[in-house]
Amino acid sequence: MQAEDNIVQIAESGEGPAVPASFTDFFLDAHERLYRALYFVTGNPHDAEELMQDAFMKLWERWDRIDELDDATAYLFRVAFNGFRMRARRARTAARRVISIEPAPDPFADVDIQQDVYRMLAGLSPRQRSALVLTEIFGYSSEQAAEIMGIRPPTVRVLASQGRAALRAT
Repeated sequence: MQAEDNIVQIAESGEGPAVPASFTDFFLDAHERLYRALYFVTGNPHDAEELMQDAFMKLWERWDRIDELDDATAYLFRVAFNGFRMRARRARTAARRVISIEPAPDPFADVDIQQDVYRMLAGLSPRQRSALVLTEIFGYSSEQAAEIMGIRPPTVRVLASQGRAALRAT
């Protein structure tokens, strides 16, 4: 009751928005309304309590400049609801990282692709096919592929280039 009396006295004096006499009085006056509003929004008593405490801490940090605020209660509610929105945004971002939005790969599509690649490679000469498979699929350098095939590196590059040209033509 004393907190309400202080706020009413200040409001009746015509000095503008009610500036509470002390942080304790303001807390006693506003904490239950803020908690109920946050509980309604979050649906969780623990989250509502934590958000309320964070908002009061931020207001307490500015308490020496309380007269600069147009409305301390509005500031408190705004800080609390902004905190809720930031938490919800962080949770959505974290969920997007954990949960893949892409659909699961179709195992039959891989088989189809493998068959298509096999058919395309079957149309190349054995040396072109070898050069392409070693350099493009297995990622060997032209020097490594040349050593495997028993030919010179420039020949591997020429065979791979001819194989790619043939594949583009098909």
